[in-house]
Amino acid sequence: MQHEFWHQRWQENRIGFHQFMPSPLMVSYFNGLNLKPNSRVFVPLSGKTLDIRWLLQQGFRVIAVELSQIAVVALIEQLSTDFGFDFEMSEQNNLIHYSHPQIDIFIGDFFDLTHKQLGQVDAIYDRAALIALPYEMRQQYAQHLIQISQAAPQFLISYEYDQGSFEGPPFSVESAEIHQLYHHVYDIKCLTEQYVDAQKNKGDHPRSKVWLLRTKI
Repeated sequence: MQHEFWHQRWQENRIGFHQFMPSPLMVSYFNGLNLKPNSRVFVPLSGKTLDIRWLLQQGFRVIAVELSQIAVVALIEQLSTDFGFDFEMSEQNNLIHYSHPQIDIFIGDFFDLTHKQLGQVDAIYDRAALIALPYEMRQQYAQHLIQISQAAPQFLISYEYDQGSFEGPPFSVESAEIHQLYHHVYDIKCLTEQYVDAQKNKGDHPRSKVWLLRTKI
C-alpha cells in the first residue's frame, strides 16, 4: 500500500474524505444485506469513520483494519467516549490488535491481515477502501478481500467521475470494473445511483453508487 502517502495525509490532517456523520447511503440501504443481530461486519481501510459507531448501534459487531495509528487512536477515543469500551492490545506479526467483545481493530497494512486473524466475517462494508486505491492495486485488493473474508457478502459504495478532471484519491471506479473484479464470486446488484454536489466533492460530474454483492451459490 502507499504507506507514506496516507501517513502524511493523517499527520497533516488532510482528511477531507472523513465524514462527520454516518453515510446516508449506508443508513438508507445497509439493511439490504438482511444481517442478523450480532453479525460481524468487516470495515477495511476504516480510518476513524463514524459508520462504525452506527454499525455498533444497530447491534452488529465490527472488525476494522486501518494503516494509520493516528486514525485508530482517534477512533478508539471516540468509541470509549460513546460506549465506554476498554480495549486490550496485542501484537500479531506486523499488526497491532485492539480487541473488545464488540469490535476488533487492527493497525497495519490490509495486505498483511490473514483469514485466521480476521475470523468469521458475515458481511463487508466498503465505503472508502476500493476507491482509495489506484487502478493498479485494486485487483490485488479485491482478491485479498475475497480470500481473507471467504467471499463474505459486500455492501459497497463506489464513486465515479471524469478521472481526467482529478488525480485522486478518491479514484473513480466505474461499474464495468466492479463487475470485472467481483463477478466470478458474487451476484452483483446496483441498489441506487446518486449524483452528488460537485462543489463539495472531487472530480467532474461526481456520483455515488450503492452495490450489493451476494456470494454465488
